[in-house]
Amino acid sequence: MRRALAALVLALASSLLPPTGVVAQQGAVVLRPDRVFDGDAMHEGWAVLVQDGKIAAAGPSVRVPSGAKEIRLTGMTLLPGIIEGHGHEFLHPYDETPWNDQVLFESLGERVARATVHVRKELMAGITTERDLGTEGAGFADVGLRDAINKGIIPGPRLLVAGRAIVALGSYGVKGAPEWDLPKGGMEASGLDGVEEATRVHIGHGVDWVKVYADYRWGPHGQARPTFTEEEIARIVEVSASSGRYVSAHASTDEGMRRATLAGVRTIEHGDGGTAETFKLMADHHVGFCPTLAATDATAQYAGWKKGTDPEPRSVQNKRKMFQLALQSGVAMCMGGDVGVFSHGDNVREAVLMAEYGMDPVAVLHAATAGNADIFDLPDRGRVEAGLLADLMAVKGDPSTDMKLLYDVTFVMKGGEVVRQP
Repeated sequence: MRRALAALVLALASSLLPPTGVVAQQGAVVLRPDRVFDGDAMHEGWAVLVQDGKIAAAGPSVRVPSGAKEIRLTGMTLLPGIIEGHGHEFLHPYDETPWNDQVLFESLGERVARATVHVRKELMAGITTERDLGTEGAGFADVGLRDAINKGIIPGPRLLVAGRAIVALGSYGVKGAPEWDLPKGGMEASGLDGVEEATRVHIGHGVDWVKVYADYRWGPHGQARPTFTEEEIARIVEVSASSGRYVSAHASTDEGMRRATLAGVRTIEHGDGGTAETFKLMADHHVGFCPTLAATDATAQYAGWKKGTDPEPRSVQNKRKMFQLALQSGVAMCMGGDVGVFSHGDNVREAVLMAEYGMDPVAVLHAATAGNADIFDLPDRGRVEAGLLADLMAVKGDPSTDMKLLYDVTFVMKGGEVVRQP
């Protein structure tokens, strides 16, 4: 009986342990890869000393304290943990279940369970910070998910969450029979007082960012058109700023992008219809840009495009052209692919496409690390630098010569704890 009880207790304890590979580090740890990308440039022969959850030193000659544990990462590149700029933890790929059905038919319990799986996959893929831009019908469950990760209840990246997202009255799904008042994927608002109230509700629920849909597919024939006026977006920005928060704007039309930029948002997402003039305007106003190339690539394939065999569909061709305009403008580029539209853990698909579409590979690595840290105002991460959080990852080979090597993750550390190792 005692043996059976002991076995039961052991099994229960094992089920509560961190995921396989998590190793709490005691004392100092020195990492010795072949090369280090520090967030800005690649360096051969560097070592990185980690102590008390932070980077204590990094460079070609690091003084290692006696008793420090050494982890050799032979043949590998060590980088800052990737900062994903645009994701949706409560969504899963649309070829599995359409967005409409996820929002309308999946219970909140199921969606939270899925999100718990999603964040673990992302951490194992080297994503140590994730900006989750809307729960799409799951209320403010992202706030609880963020807090559960921070408390160590579940493994996952450090989350920056945006709650329900603010959408214009009458513009957003779920869509269905017009006589029914169906649940919506965002919080509807209208007018200056309405958007101010919606913003305050989001702040009150503890979001990190406020997201607004500056346009959406509500034109007479389903085409994307601006939703909020510039004044309404500016009111959202004003109230958010007074609480110390930034605003992200979904905008795929040039006019929606222009209004959002002039209203003072921090980042614009998608940008499919952006012109050279508007991208220049964004650069002049220091607005970051998340092009979400991977979402367009994924949805085109869901629609039947056989990538590598068929000619590129118009949506992909247009995305390439738009991205070139953005690059030429000098706008601050964010690495964020709209993960959730495609599989969680496949986040670096965006980085691979950014390089394929003509962005310098080192600039892509910068965008995924130090660049996003700068745009999101996260001075404690994104670089391999003394005093910053020890959020690190390693991949086989040199991703600056082949971006697809970002998929070959062999080592992940978050806050000085090894969560994945060779």
